[in-house]
Amino acid sequence: MKTNRYVVAFAGVMFHLMIGSVYAWSVFTNPIAKQKGWAESSVALAFSIAIFFLGMSAAFMGKVVEKIGPRLTGTIASFLYGTGTIMTGWAIHQNSIWLLYLSYGVIGGLGLGAGYVTPVSTIIKWFPDKRGLATGLAIMG
Repeated sequence: MKTNRYVVAFAGVMFHLMIGSVYAWSVFTNPIAKQKGWAESSVALAFSIAIFFLGMSAAFMGKVVEKIGPRLTGTIASFLYGTGTIMTGWAIHQNSIWLLYLSYGVIGGLGLGAGYVTPVSTIIKWFPDKRGLATGLAIMG
């Protein structure tokens, strides 16, 4: 079965839209801080940790995507980000700021980095004649 490269591009954009939910963290910072009695800066630190781990894992995941393929790395990314998000709810329920940092920051951030690199590197391969368009489509999400 031959896959249309625009289907691959669309899937990459959708993947990026999903992991882009990380940027909604600022909407939750104040309510979490008020509900738990934590400082807003402490809650916001979880986002900073997530972005740090996004960058660190993205730096290394390019090689992994090349080695094991986008399906497996995309699955790993989805699992990590989803697990981090679920554990974030548990961390808030448990009133544990450190668990929040581990779940949203570290685990979710690792998933974000893997999820960011996977569609970009994959779409670029499907569009060797339009690398700029491919990168733009991938990042658009």
